[in-house]
Amino acid sequence: MKLSKTASIILLIVANIAIDQISKVIVRGKIATNEVIEVIGDTFIMTKVENSGAFLGMGSELSPTLKWILLLILPVIVLGGVLYYIITNKTLDKLSLIAFCCIVGGGIANVFDRFMYGSVTDFFHIDLGGVFRTGIFNVADMSVSFGMILLIIASFKQKKQEKVNT
Repeated sequence: MKLSKTASIILLIVANIAIDQISKVIVRGKIATNEVIEVIGDTFIMTKVENSGAFLGMGSELSPTLKWILLLILPVIVLGGVLYYIITNKTLDKLSLIAFCCIVGGGIANVFDRFMYGSVTDFFHIDLGGVFRTGIFNVADMSVSFGMILLIIASFKQKKQEKVNT
């Protein structure tokens, strides 16, 4: 049985949201705020923080009205637009479709947190000895980042294909 394009899109997005939300339920129930759990020494740790801003806490000092507009309303409009685009675009390649589903799923999961809890639960942190260090992030952030990487790869593949065809 083959799923329709729309059903596949919905399934991918819902899977992204579900994995993120399940991980956050576990973290909220098992890890205290700012508790540090060393998964792999101090290279990979889990520590629960509530991020009331956007990426890396940016915007956390904004007024409640601006936060509502910039972190809830605007993202919902953008995510709705992207969802409409991927459902209606008949020429979108499979890799780009998966990428957009990851981006939309991760975005919806974080918007859901902001709406329900007033903040986003973040809990992963990676530090490769100062060479590479992340902020504290969550599964939805990984999904969005993975989707962006896939979009870049898809773009390069498309350009390469266009060169071959010309």
